[in-house]
Amino acid sequence: MNTLNLLLLLLAGTLLVLTLALYALLLWRRVWAQRRNQAQAENQRRERLAGDLQILAGSLLDGQLPLIEGAIRIKVLLDNYDTALSQDSRCQVFHLLFEATAQVPTHDDWKALDKTERRQHEKHFNELELQHKAAARTAARWLLDEGLKQPGT
Repeated sequence: MNTLNLLLLLLAGTLLVLTLALYALLLWRRVWAQRRNQAQAENQRRERLAGDLQILAGSLLDGQLPLIEGAIRIKVLLDNYDTALSQDSRCQVFHLLFEATAQVPTHDDWKALDKTERRQHEKHFNELELQHKAAARTAARWLLDEGLKQPGT
């Protein structure tokens, strides 16, 4: 092989390496953009859930939302918002009320119940409310005042 052929091979190899390096950079830029978009979507989801939790907790405190319904909704949103926060001992009343009413039919199944069964469930709701109203209100107040506050806000 003469020097010219070696130089051409070296040039071709260098161009190939540069082309592959540029392609790798392009792919990494896509990965970085995708990660940035995912982080942004996660932040937006958390902000939306935090706002929904604030509305629910406030509505529960204002009496605009029935205690049992509010506790169930708050528990479900907390589970999706932040598992650690959901498992905080100050939020356990929401779990307790959720579990205590888990067997109660909803939506069309509730409408299909006869009046006697419905009244039995409503009586159970009233008993639960009497037992846990203060704790649920305390938990809702804590969520609004401390639990949903992000560090640095």
